[in-house]
This record gives sequence, C-alpha cells and structure tokens, in this order.
Amino acid sequence: MLRVGLTGGIGSGKSTIAKALSGLGAVVIDADQLAREVLEPGSEGLAEVVRAFGDVLNEDGTLDRAKLAAKAFASDEARETLNGITHPRIGSLTAQRMAEAPADAIVVHDVPLLVEKGMAPLYHLVIVVDAAPELRVERLIKRGMDEADARTRIAAQATFEQRRAVADVWLDNSGDVPDVSALWHERLVPFEQNVRTREYAAGSPIVVPYDETWPAQAARVAARISMAAGGRTVEHIGSTAVPGLAAKDVLDFQLGVDSMETADSLADALAQAGFPKIGDFTDTPMGPGNWDKRLHAGADPGRRVNLHLRVEGGPGWNWAIDFRDWIRADADARKEYEELKLGLSAQFAHEPTGFNYGDAKGPWMQAAIQRVQAYRGGHTS
Repeated sequence: MLRVGLTGGIGSGKSTIAKALSGLGAVVIDADQLAREVLEPGSEGLAEVVRAFGDVLNEDGTLDRAKLAAKAFASDEARETLNGITHPRIGSLTAQRMAEAPADAIVVHDVPLLVEKGMAPLYHLVIVVDAAPELRVERLIKRGMDEADARTRIAAQATFEQRRAVADVWLDNSGDVPDVSALWHERLVPFEQNVRTREYAAGSPIVVPYDETWPAQAARVAARISMAAGGRTVEHIGSTAVPGLAAKDVLDFQLGVDSMETADSLADALAQAGFPKIGDFTDTPMGPGNWDKRLHAGADPGRRVNLHLRVEGGPGWNWAIDFRDWIRADADARKEYEELKLGLSAQFAHEPTGFNYGDAKGPWMQAAIQRVQAYRGGHTS
C-alpha cells in the first residue's frame, strides 16, 4: 500500500485533485468527511461539542456548522478545544479505513491540517495544492462564506512557506486544474509496486548541476526515515549535502544504529516506509575498525535515495561526516572532486547502476584520507 498525503489551504481546490486521483483508481480517505461522521446526530462527539461550545445545533438536532465555525475559529484556544474533540475520533476512523483498503491500493488521505499537525513523515509522499490567496477568498465567498470569515480561516492555517517545506509534489491550482495523470502513472503507480514488492528505484551515474532544492528534499526524506526507525539519528551525507557541488540526483543518508543486529531489525519497518534493503556491505576501509553496514534504497521513482545503516560514532559513520564537511570547507578539494565526478559521469553514463562509477572514485578517495584526517584534526575541540 502507498500512503499519499494530500493537503492545501481552504479554497485551494484540493478536493478537485482528490476527485481526479479517485478517478484514476486511488482510494481517497477524506478527513473532512470523517469529521462530519464523528459529529453526526446522536454521536458522542457531537454531545461533547455541545458541552464545550453551547448552542451549535439546528432545530432537527444536526450540527449547525456555521455556528460552530464562528465559535471555534474565534481564538486559538477554541480551535484547539474543537480539535481535541474531533481529531482522536477522526484518527481512529482513518486507521480503520486504511486497514480496509486493498494491499495494492494507493491511498490518498485528504487532510486539511496535515502541515499544522506535523503529519507529513507519516506518508510515502505528500501532495500540496495551492492557489493565490485572493482567489481562495473569492472561491469561499462564492460558496456562501462571509469574506471576513474566509480571511480568518485562511490566516489560521499553515503558511505558504510551511506547506512548501513538506511538499514532495506542488500543484498550483490558480488557473486550469492540474492534470495529475502523469503523476499517477509515472510516479505513484510504480512507487506503490516498488513498496509492495520491496524493490528500489535505480539511480544513474549522470552528474547534474547542484539543485538548490536538495536540502529541503533531504529534510523531508530524513524525517520519514527517522520516523520509520523509531526516531534514530539521520544524517544527509554525500555530494548532494555539499552546497554548490555537482552531483548525481540521488540523496544519500546514513541512519545511526548501535549494531548491525539493530540495523537488521529495522529492515521491515524501513521497507514499509519505502526504503527496502539491498544487502549487507562493508565500506572501503579508510582506517582501522569495523566498516560493516546495511544498504537500503528508496522506492520512489521520483526521488532516488541511498540509505546506509552504520553504527553511529563508528569509523564508517564518522568518515562519511568528515568527508562531507571537508568538501564543504575546502574549495580546492571541492573543485577537484567535482571535476573527477563530471569526468566519470561522462565515462560511465551508459551504465544504469553506477557501481563502476563508484569504484572508479576509489583511488582519489584513498588519496584523500590524509587530507580528511588533517581537516578533522584541525576541527577537533
């Protein structure tokens, strides 16, 4: 099963995107619909809302949503009170609906407060739908909402920057409705298959110019890895972690463990999160000690990832950090390394796995050992 989080500010049109994905075959779980279910007449949730907010019912006993909204959005405290009543119940229903979905489903969870509740790492991928603020206000007024209420609702939600930070896919819905068919067929469908069969999306030895979005992408992926691994330390390493350095468009991470037995115990959780295991390996020794590791890779064809499980504080762990930090700090070394990478990229461009590319860097890496050690010695407190 692939878990996709879908969110966007009120009036952005995310429901339209949810409908389009449903038409392509997604199982859509609508948090707003679940919110209505937990406040149906006669429900425990509705009774608790009445106790907290007073007269918010219609004559027939159903919830007067306009009355409740006016009270719940009047202050942060009131909004938190409502969330405290509804969110646990919605969470329980959500888990039930996900459990009922087929094993090969692409489940799209339509969640207005995904960003506000810090839920992004729970999903394999997050889609954010956006639209210009004034357009959103205009849409809400057309739905019958008072303008002042519309602006209050928008102001109470996550900011543009906060949504950008969690978005693996950003859809601008200010004009024509975005076509999600390519996203579905080229990314979501193969991503789901890879997660289910525990296959990874292969990388390429092609080196590309530095991408300013790599750090933000890395932060999102690192959060997913850490959550799947029980909150363990994750470091963004490798060339994409060096500002300005040309690199393969593959994010490298290392996950800290206390032993290889612990690393093996995490294999299933990481695979379910979209990072299946490739195998047991030993890093090329750059000094004494145990250099064993476990290698995993990302299943997302739209964001390739290598994940190295190493003993935190061990020689392999420390080398990866020291090498990264040395390349960041030493402009001459960075230039040398980039020229080497670009040359090898051209030489091995025809090879899909890039293993020969990696092997060919070996002599330069060995020659760099003393330079890295000198850097580390000069930066040890």
